[in-house]
Amino acid sequence: MGILQALEIIIPTALFVAAPLIFAALGGVFSERSGVVNIGLEGLMVIGAFVGIVFNLTFADTFGNATPWLSILAAMAAAAVFSLLHALATITFRADQVVSGVAINFLALGLTLFLVKNIYEKGQTDRISVSFNKFDVPFLSDIPVIGPLFFSGGYITSYLAILTAVASWYVIYKTPFGLRLRSVGEHPMAADTMGINVTRMRYIGVMLSGALAGVGGGVYATIISRDFSHATISGQGFMALAALIFGKWHPLGAMGAALFFGLAQGLSIIGGSIPLLKDVPSVYLLITPYVLTILALTGFIGRADSPKALGTPYIKGKR
Repeated sequence: MGILQALEIIIPTALFVAAPLIFAALGGVFSERSGVVNIGLEGLMVIGAFVGIVFNLTFADTFGNATPWLSILAAMAAAAVFSLLHALATITFRADQVVSGVAINFLALGLTLFLVKNIYEKGQTDRISVSFNKFDVPFLSDIPVIGPLFFSGGYITSYLAILTAVASWYVIYKTPFGLRLRSVGEHPMAADTMGINVTRMRYIGVMLSGALAGVGGGVYATIISRDFSHATISGQGFMALAALIFGKWHPLGAMGAALFFGLAQGLSIIGGSIPLLKDVPSVYLLITPYVLTILALTGFIGRADSPKALGTPYIKGKR
């Protein structure tokens, strides 16, 4: 197997594995740019994965090929609503944001496993039969060398994740809404003085975070695991959080970091089929994404400047 053939396996795999991480990391960007720490990305992805799979199993016969898309929308809505618990605790009641995020993670996992046990009378759901199919991007897949690497045999969710990252950059940095969102995360008192409703903007930021993390969970469950159990989402939310920090709270930076972690995860999945890696013990390939996550944060977190009011509840009239 030549280098080009190996890349034709590695790159498409990295792209589709990275898509859930990109969505969840972008969700973290919206929340933390508004000043609310969201450790609960893992739990929000769990909710998205659970709702996406249950919706798919329930309505596959009704909606046919549209089922995967509707499943993702259902996952997005459910996680957005679930994120209101985090918003209520941290913004309205000014609870510790890290503790609230950890509670969201535990609550999401416990709640979904309880519902799975009651609905399916076993520890996991059935496998879905309707999912997204691989496709070649018209015209772009015909480009020599680049086409087969980046635009052939991929999933549409991978390209949507990248487009969402670009759209998020535009919204956060080029629109009045983005300016307001960043202002309440940097200096909420100044924003309040200018007539910006800090509480409302932070609620919106957290709900957008939940919606995007829910999409990430739904995409992961629908394409990669194709069922739901206690191990469906196992660390992806924390990797997305690491990508957010590694990317310095910037949408495009978070996307790049998520692609990096997606590459590591992709190698752990297909490493055995690549001659250069086939003799590497599988356990080393499996731990590679998490080791790289730690190394990335160790090397870059000291140089990453978070929003100045991140993690600080806003009390009107107090500095």
